[in-house]
Amino acid sequence: MEYIYYLSNASLTLRVVEHLHAAPQLPVRFMTVIHQIDGWIVKIKLSRPLNAQDDGDFRAYLNELGIPYEPEIRIQMALWSLETGQSAVEVMRCYQVAIVSHGNPDRSEIEEFRKQFVMGLGYCPETLA
Repeated sequence: MEYIYYLSNASLTLRVVEHLHAAPQLPVRFMTVIHQIDGWIVKIKLSRPLNAQDDGDFRAYLNELGIPYEPEIRIQMALWSLETGQSAVEVMRCYQVAIVSHGNPDRSEIEEFRKQFVMGLGYCPETLA
């Protein structure tokens, strides 16, 4: 079972990570976070299907923060490549996407990406707020 959502900024992405850590009924296999100029793509893959109630609750939570996302072919290929074991660096090089995190939901990777990006620009774009 997987969920792919588009979120508008880093704060919302971090809220998803916090929610996953606080929800033991969600058997997270991995979470992938991709940054784009206009927002964030988050893919959450679970190790087993949820019951209808938990699935509905989780979808409702994600719908409050973002919108379901149907990735373009380049993003689909990048996500598939990560899932089949290619390194994030290889995937970024091949598909020209910014992989922020892949694996266990990790707040520190997202915060470090945001910090480095803002430092390089000298200001904080809205998507990194």
